[in-house]
Amino acid sequence: MKVLVIGGGAREHALCRSLSLDPDVNALYCAPGNAGIAEVAELRPVDALDGAAVARLATELEADLVVVGPEAPLVAGVSDAVRAAGIPVFGPSAEAAQLEGSKAFAKDVMAAADVPTARSYVCTTPEEVDTALDAFGAPYVVKDDGLAAGKGVVVTEDRAAARAHALGCDRVVIEEYLDGPEVSLFAITDGVTVLPLQPAQDFKRALDGDEGPNTGGMGAYSPLPWADPKLVDEVMETVLQPTVDELRHRGTPFSGLLYAGLAITSRGVRVIEFNARFGDPETQVVLARLRTPLAGVLLHAANGTLDTEPPLRWSADAAVTVVIASHNYPETPRTGDPIEGLADVAAEDGPDTYVLHAGTRREGEAVVSAGGRVLSVTATGSDLAQAREKAYKAVARIRLDGSQHRTDIAAKAAEGR
Repeated sequence: MKVLVIGGGAREHALCRSLSLDPDVNALYCAPGNAGIAEVAELRPVDALDGAAVARLATELEADLVVVGPEAPLVAGVSDAVRAAGIPVFGPSAEAAQLEGSKAFAKDVMAAADVPTARSYVCTTPEEVDTALDAFGAPYVVKDDGLAAGKGVVVTEDRAAARAHALGCDRVVIEEYLDGPEVSLFAITDGVTVLPLQPAQDFKRALDGDEGPNTGGMGAYSPLPWADPKLVDEVMETVLQPTVDELRHRGTPFSGLLYAGLAITSRGVRVIEFNARFGDPETQVVLARLRTPLAGVLLHAANGTLDTEPPLRWSADAAVTVVIASHNYPETPRTGDPIEGLADVAAEDGPDTYVLHAGTRREGEAVVSAGGRVLSVTATGSDLAQAREKAYKAVARIRLDGSQHRTDIAAKAAEGR
């Protein structure tokens, strides 16, 4: 099978790594990719937002499957262009991807499907913003309606800060604050059948103790030893299957990866948000534990035959990933700094510990930073404590001037909290 992956972040590196280990994959391409992905896939240049260009590349490569990684190409309709060229594609249509592209659309779908979520207002004027903020009170939760690369959400006790964020957006969703821990649950779907993956937890805030500004994610772990064993079944019944069914009934079937961001509240499970693609950094730990070869599952989803796929097989091991970010992330990150120590991780830490590239590029023989989140250091172990120890041991080998990372990823869970 020839597979083309679109994107160039740590999520796509994790996907390419898993696909490269699949015996059914005999040719693997990534466009545009990054310095790390080049080690497992052949890179091709492409504008990932240009559906026609992606379709031409897939046709030229005679790809049997195209996997669209990031949200922006999905919302831009890249999957539609590839499907129109007659090539199977893993990723929803532009219309179905509005589940992530518009939080107001997602709220409408959830209301129609009776999916439990936070009460909310959609606001376009200062008066509507003030009414919503007064209605819910602090903590204030303000979400940019459109795509914002994981950084369009403000959760704050400061009403002025919440109002300022809201007025800086064309349209916002203001909603009640949901208490309790957050969980990410992915599901692969062909628009009818829904196949859940294993849950993970990510860390959105930049600093230890969940302090600092919101980010795209600073680390993740799986499994969740503290979670109810029936969590996946409950979310399948109340969230994932009803959402997929509602979109199909609307004539906009969702085929691809449905990501449910959940809060385990005192009143039960509530949806915080939906994404229309694999999440970063949760993908890194979820795929690290997946034992079923990935390509066939994604192809079944693309072809509408997911009901023929047997249950997924999972490792009993735990996985932890720690993000190394550039100086000044998540504000304007500094780029172009050389990264050292990558070879040391490969040489010293064994196959269960590896580095996935996000914002990197190659300059001659050197690998340098090229974005805010630069690397994801991922490790598996017999339990979270061991996986965590291995991941941070590898983090310590990597040298990037001015870089930052959280030191508490999975710490509470590893201690049984």
